Amino acid sequence: MKVLITGGAGYIGSTVATACIEAGIEVVVLDDLSTGLAAFGEGRHLYVGDIADAAVLDRLLTEHPDIDAVVHCAARIVVPESVADPLGYYDSNVGKTITLLRRLRDAGIPRVVFSSSASIYAGETGDGVDESGRLAPSSPYATTKAMVEQILSDAAAAGDFRAIALRYFNPIGADPKLRTGLQNPTPSHALGKIMQARAAGEPFTITGTDWATRDGSGLRDYIHVWDLALAHVAAVTRFDDVATPEQPYQVINLGTGDGVTVRELVQAFERVTGAPLPVVATDRRPGDQAGAFAIVDRAREVLGWRAERSVDDGVRDALAWAEKLPTIR
Repeated sequence: MKVLITGGAGYIGSTVATACIEAGIEVVVLDDLSTGLAAFGEGRHLYVGDIADAAVLDRLLTEHPDIDAVVHCAARIVVPESVADPLGYYDSNVGKTITLLRRLRDAGIPRVVFSSSASIYAGETGDGVDESGRLAPSSPYATTKAMVEQILSDAAAAGDFRAIALRYFNPIGADPKLRTGLQNPTPSHALGKIMQARAAGEPFTITGTDWATRDGSGLRDYIHVWDLALAHVAAVTRFDDVATPEQPYQVINLGTGDGVTVRELVQAFERVTGAPLPVVATDRRPGDQAGAFAIVDRAREVLGWRAERSVDDGVRDALAWAEKLPTIR
């Protein structure tokens, strides 16, 4: 098989690429390197350009006419930034995706795996949610993911291609062999902020302590990025059994099946580092949710996949990667 991975020089895309290569799948990477690292594309047929750049797409598709599937990871992903710049997010994540999908359809590429997000769920109570859960995106970022899912569903129904939307919960960690990881040294997610607080010798700020969760802090399902990558390999290799001509669009949750609050994430960090981390509390941020954890029965049934790594594993690998990152950049 040969797979095109958009955003394949980013955190998740590069890890997916590594997992695909280990599974014997040839990889082509398209990334504009606005946040991705060129080093992550080495030896992987890297094409530098925007997903809506016609010239780059034409060259890539001409030189690789045998692409079997596309894993679409390219997107802007920072929730507070999306609140401040909704038009930019709708343009990047929705408008440019439509351009990309048209080119894929015209090239006759029949399979699309989409990096979606659990942020499209209501996330009001911190409970478990399956793929039929109520959708209520709480930020422009989340809305872009829901919009692309709808576009894929409609296009698949029209016969343009078949598609699988993988709804990620909260990726943490790095490739356990430290080949790839978070390329952003100051990530905006909770574990990144915890690591930054520790490095600066400052307390970690918990944003919101009045959520309807067991300790008042937000709850997430923290999935190790390598487990996430292996789920993509399963989605690609089992694609034709999952997204069939009769049911050409499918949605699958990817998570551990267990919720972890922000306070519990702090405790995991303390276990791994062996040192206490002071915390302070502040108000909720715009676009925040109480959160939810994944009900993952469908992933087990149709992909034969389940998460194997713990939150502590994710913290440990994230810390190890943070030490290596300066030598790569």
